[in-house]
Amino acid sequence: MGYKTILVHADESRHTPKRMKLAARLAMECDAHLIGVAATALPGTFYLPGVVGESAVTVTAYLDYLRERADGTLMEFESIAQKMGLSSYEKRIVNDEAGAGLCLQARYSDLVVVGQTDPEEALPALRAGFPEYVVMNSGRPVLVVPYAGEFEQLGKRVLVAWDASMEATRAVTAAIPFLRKSELVQVVVFDSKSRANAHGEQPGADIALWLSRHGIKVDVSQQTTANDIDTGNALLSYATDFNADMLVMGGYGHSRFREILLGGVTKTVLESMTVPVLMAH
Repeated sequence: MGYKTILVHADESRHTPKRMKLAARLAMECDAHLIGVAATALPGTFYLPGVVGESAVTVTAYLDYLRERADGTLMEFESIAQKMGLSSYEKRIVNDEAGAGLCLQARYSDLVVVGQTDPEEALPALRAGFPEYVVMNSGRPVLVVPYAGEFEQLGKRVLVAWDASMEATRAVTAAIPFLRKSELVQVVVFDSKSRANAHGEQPGADIALWLSRHGIKVDVSQQTTANDIDTGNALLSYATDFNADMLVMGGYGHSRFREILLGGVTKTVLESMTVPVLMAH
């Protein structure tokens, strides 16, 4: 099992080059094909015959501008790929808004790489909650890269947030190519009594045994959250204490609407992450 096709989102964010370099390193390590995808940020239906009249000069000029902008980001992607010596890559423009376009392209990839939303960077072409949308709708594991920090090393010390959910199961399965190369993988279980039936007598032991059969060195830690801290922040704090360079977790075990209203682990991690996070829904 390995990643043979990796998709990376290319946009005008000042953080995009870092994301592209990380994706290129992963592609080289996995001997994978890397696809840089840029979107024109307009719905695909906009391009259907009759939607825009031939005399709409202003609209045509704007479409040309969007195309030039997408071409520019992909030129940077190509430059990075060439400088890093990547042998297999391609540029791809989708005539759609970024969320829908990227999720469609993700159907034919093993891993999707996107950036964390930077609250201080205005990118009007991206929908609100772009990483969350891709996690929920791509059908593929998504590696979210923080906007702050440099990540020259990835996957040496991996923390797996395990809650025995379907989402966590998908994330752990998708992360196996990383986990096999790790020096240490730790499964952390928070407040196991809340899902005692799912965790069994020794929370984390079953998933650790399954991982060990894949040749992965793994240990288990059981943690209890304090009354004054939520699970999301407790997880991020523990990742720092563990010196993790990557976090693996399920995304949106509850409905996204519920997490937006009441808060949740996924929302907290996506807002405050300090290391790349591999998520699956």
